[in-house]
Amino acid sequence: MKRPLAITIICVIGYMSVVFTFPQVFSPPVKRLGLFMPAVYGILIAAQFIGCVGLWYYKRWGAELFVMAFFGRVLFQLLNDTAGPGLVMSAVLNLVFFGILLRHYPRMNTNL
Repeated sequence: MKRPLAITIICVIGYMSVVFTFPQVFSPPVKRLGLFMPAVYGILIAAQFIGCVGLWYYKRWGAELFVMAFFGRVLFQLLNDTAGPGLVMSAVLNLVFFGILLRHYPRMNTNL
């Protein structure tokens, strides 16, 4: 099935988001959170990237992983008191994405 333009836009924005947030894994504020926190944050960002790849191929697991990665990052930021205005902007943008994903989810491919 052909990928809709809205899903393509979500993927491109998701890829750009990963490119800009991945360097934060190595930033001093994240390193100050603890020994394993940069690794946990890196795994969450990698999950977002893998979710975008799944969305690009129009797979259901990609949409599910994209949503789980977002909520994982929100939980990470809330538990470590690093939430700020960027989290609110990200949440608003992702709510729009979730609406688009819900509309296209039934037509996505269930196979790996």
